[in-house]
Amino acid sequence: MNQGVKQFTLCVLMSLSLFSVGASAEGIKLKTADLEQVDNDWFLNATFKIELTPGLEDAVQKGVVLYFQTEFDLTRSRWYWFDEKPVLAQRSTRLSYQPMTQQYRIASEGFTFSAKTLFEALQTVGSVGGWRVIDSNQIDASKSYTAALRMTLDLSKLPKPFQVNALNNRDWNVTSDWVRFPFLQNGPNLIKR
Repeated sequence: MNQGVKQFTLCVLMSLSLFSVGASAEGIKLKTADLEQVDNDWFLNATFKIELTPGLEDAVQKGVVLYFQTEFDLTRSRWYWFDEKPVLAQRSTRLSYQPMTQQYRIASEGFTFSAKTLFEALQTVGSVGGWRVIDSNQIDASKSYTAALRMTLDLSKLPKPFQVNALNNRDWNVTSDWVRFPFLQNGPNLIKR
């Protein structure tokens, strides 16, 4: 009995220490977002704050490429059926480290950027500008909608050994919460946090 109590206490302490390490990781948080109308289309500008855990920082330094996926959707509530989703948009951004030049490379939608520090690279990854997410043909001006936005680390694009590690390690599950806000076709669509 005494041995069982010791093992139980040890398990609880280990669980608490693992939880505190996972809880201290910042992850991804939305700072600002706005939708602006240009002609008949709506463009998204957003800023995310990304903080990687030490394990992820080390993986990038050792050559593991990270893919961040930004997701945007627009929904319309219906009382008689499931919500209508006229817009679902996704965008992938690639972050890698080049040891020869000692620079970080960021690639998104055909554009490539370089940064000298990981902090600058993560700022670039977290900046979404001029992303066309809504075509006016997809929405009805007489109806109200809810916009939603989030960014995640895409674990499915990691090398297979890292995918297995990510399933067992909370530090690799870096994601922001879905942020939802009313979409006003004739008003400001701005979020500041």
